[in-house]
Amino acid sequence: MQAESDLVSRSTLPVSSSQSGKILARMFLGFSVATATITVTAVSAYAGTKYAGIVVDANTGNVLYSENADTLHYPASLTKMMTVYLTFEALEAGRITLDTPVVFSKNAALQAPTKLGIGTGHSVTVREAILGIVTKSANDAAMALGEMLGGSEEGFARMMNDRARALGMTRTTYRNPNGLPNTAQMTTARDQARLGIALREHFPQYYGFFSETSFHLGSRVIFGHNRLIGSVRGVDGIKTGYTRAAGYNLATSVKVDGRSIVGVVLGGASTPARDNQMRKLIAAYLPQASTRHIASEVVAHAPAATPNVQVASARFGEVNHAKIRNDEAAEAVEPQQPSSAAAFAAVTPKSANPLLAAQPVPQRAASDDATSDDADEDEVDTVTTASISKADTKVVKLQRAEKAEKTEKVAKAEKAERDPTGWIVQIGVSSSKDGASDLLDAAKNKGGKALRAAKPYTVAFDGGYRARFGGFEDQNSALSACKALKRAGVKCWASVE
Repeated sequence: MQAESDLVSRSTLPVSSSQSGKILARMFLGFSVATATITVTAVSAYAGTKYAGIVVDANTGNVLYSENADTLHYPASLTKMMTVYLTFEALEAGRITLDTPVVFSKNAALQAPTKLGIGTGHSVTVREAILGIVTKSANDAAMALGEMLGGSEEGFARMMNDRARALGMTRTTYRNPNGLPNTAQMTTARDQARLGIALREHFPQYYGFFSETSFHLGSRVIFGHNRLIGSVRGVDGIKTGYTRAAGYNLATSVKVDGRSIVGVVLGGASTPARDNQMRKLIAAYLPQASTRHIASEVVAHAPAATPNVQVASARFGEVNHAKIRNDEAAEAVEPQQPSSAAAFAAVTPKSANPLLAAQPVPQRAASDDATSDDADEDEVDTVTTASISKADTKVVKLQRAEKAEKTEKVAKAEKAERDPTGWIVQIGVSSSKDGASDLLDAAKNKGGKALRAAKPYTVAFDGGYRARFGGFEDQNSALSACKALKRAGVKCWASVE
């Protein structure tokens, strides 16, 4: 079982450390145990109302707390985490830039609140669309980005599902980019924790967006409603969400004094109850997290049916965030055994938390902001999206998807002419192209026969240049080359281009 789990982890999710290279291996092992011991039952239309929670040590992959972590729930606006992930991926691959205009179709403009209110045919930049998503949870911005990247709402949903499978989110199904109600769109707390860790590890250069609490859009100032940012020490994102069927959801990332955790709570009874539960989880389990800083590990992305996906950096990013205050004292949650095997066995402990089995409140609490997505999304809770479309709309979307596919094929062909494809080994980054070339020269001298047939090349990105070797026949040859480099003292990681 362990060997099988390790094999799967090496071919699916990149992680950023040698022992922490087992982060996602442990998560896969846990899921195997859970699925072997749990019988999945039919999900009712209000399956998301039952509380679920998880806290994962992002440095080691150990699950510090787990309760109903594999129970299916509606993700609500946590869906937008995947929309932003795929946007970061497109930025990383050079398909778009932060200044690329995002044009709002009629479909995007008509999305229910919360939204930016951009009219049909008008546009914002990719940067503004991302900020609209992470602060205001803008449904129209998420749809516009999804249609731009996927060619259509349905096309983008396929991209989301492909990436979810590649990341090991085995129990998640997406149907739209924004999380507006759809009975087929489901996830689990464990899958959302996995996605939260992937966002931080794969895109450190972009992850700082999640710490923003407001931004300017023309003459307007758009404020966010993630109340933990700036009020709980170390919180740097990630996302809130609510629909009546889902309850109040929250995914949170915390980094303090070398400790790093990602927590998820689903099915809260209100915004204050949800936030208070996360505060308790942070207070109880952050002190149990590891402080070890672990070196790079050779772990790779699995190829997914997503156009022009370029390998992202597998390092944690140091995120700048607003001035923060110490968290108020919180009651300790009943401790769970900090062992991934025990947590992944999906044993549901007795819990005294205030959210368990609570019925979601359809109206916002008195303390909620008027701009909260919790308030706005409630008024469209009966909406179903991306399930049945009019015939003429489908034809238009199909044409757009075909056009996007053709464009993508041309881009792939052009890229193949410039840079190697298939398995690559990255050895580092430099602020200059010459510096990256020097890294390659030094590594080739140390790599010996393992790099004899490899092609050294550099890849430009916003922060400088990546130094890589390409031309490997398969995964084994890339892994062998990286192992040879590591024996010679050169840090590296392998992935598929």
